[in-house]
Amino acid sequence: MSGLPVASLILSFEEARRVVEEQAARIPAPLVESADLISAAGRVLAESVLADRDFPPFPRSTRDGYAVRSADLSQIPARLKLVGEIRAGENLENVPKISAGQAVEIMTGAPVPESADAVVMIENTVRYGEQIEIARSAGMGENIVPRGAEAKQGSVLLERGRRINDATVALAASAGKSRLRVFKRPRVAVLATGDELVDVTAPPGPTQIRNSNSYSLAAQILSAGGDPVLLPVAPDEPQTLRRLIEDGLKSDLLLLTGGVSVGRYDFVEQVLAEMRAHFFFTGAKIQPGRPVVFGQCGLGKGEESRYFFGLPGNPVSTMVTFELFARPVVEALSGQNSHKLLFVHARLRSEIRVKPGLRRFLPAILSGEFENSGVELIPWQGSGDIGATARANCYVVVPADRDRIAMDEWVAVMMR
Repeated sequence: MSGLPVASLILSFEEARRVVEEQAARIPAPLVESADLISAAGRVLAESVLADRDFPPFPRSTRDGYAVRSADLSQIPARLKLVGEIRAGENLENVPKISAGQAVEIMTGAPVPESADAVVMIENTVRYGEQIEIARSAGMGENIVPRGAEAKQGSVLLERGRRINDATVALAASAGKSRLRVFKRPRVAVLATGDELVDVTAPPGPTQIRNSNSYSLAAQILSAGGDPVLLPVAPDEPQTLRRLIEDGLKSDLLLLTGGVSVGRYDFVEQVLAEMRAHFFFTGAKIQPGRPVVFGQCGLGKGEESRYFFGLPGNPVSTMVTFELFARPVVEALSGQNSHKLLFVHARLRSEIRVKPGLRRFLPAILSGEFENSGVELIPWQGSGDIGATARANCYVVVPADRDRIAMDEWVAVMMR
């Protein structure tokens, strides 16, 4: 094939990630639509949700016990007279007042009388008929959430651009929101390439493999907030590949997998170059996933350019490079606020030895109980070993300048 030359632009992991974040920050907000509260889960808020009243709307007890005046507990044990009971949901007009030497029984979540300034836990009391003996003092404000302590009426409970999860749904419901304005989910085209690929329903020949990458990417796209569009597998033939790339560029984002290395039949970069694509980088110093490509391409004069990623064809490389580079763009296209890539840390259960020069993301298992967690690599046969990655729940991140990490040393971990 006679194609335009593609200048090699291989960046460090940090540089490549920074380029992706900068481009993601330029993506305009998508269209907005309305969804009921349950259907909105997993979507991105296109509006801020405000508190429709103070949260809590009254001083709220956090314990079952007795509402008291803390000054009456200067001498312990103290005996106070019971003058009533307050249940959760009690009408504020029926909440009794207490005077010196008095207490009122109160339930968790119930409104605390204005004349009380503390709640004594029931475990620290003994009841004698209409009197209560208190064995432990309570300071002013103890076991009480003041009115408006969580949010004031009109304040922002949930910010625009936030991904909606279970806690978000609960908070929106507490503010009386049965429907939410959310951003439209982006369409993300997936184009797997290679003569060796067959559909998952087809029996593979002796040298063929089933197309797993399209399906793993579809699952990752859904988790990032997009709608996957699976294109037919592209053969290692430039004209058909170009036609399918053009189809993919009609979506909001195109993810290609395979065909981005330097082999004789790796045509993806050459076809994109012929289409006058702009390449932000053509590789990153990572393992797995070094040949990853990121750029922008339009369909012709006057057509809006779309972002694309060329992800390596080995399945583990495909999954890792999506998480490191494609996910921020999918999230931006879904309207989600930008955020930095965060790693957790754990102690290494066994030594790691590698060649320096690449930042490595190696499949591993984080295990243990409570604070006694540790992480250990899973034996794997390279970036084509899907089974190892399926067994893993994280990746151990090895810096590019390290060739050895000792057992019990703290290491960075990226969760799967």
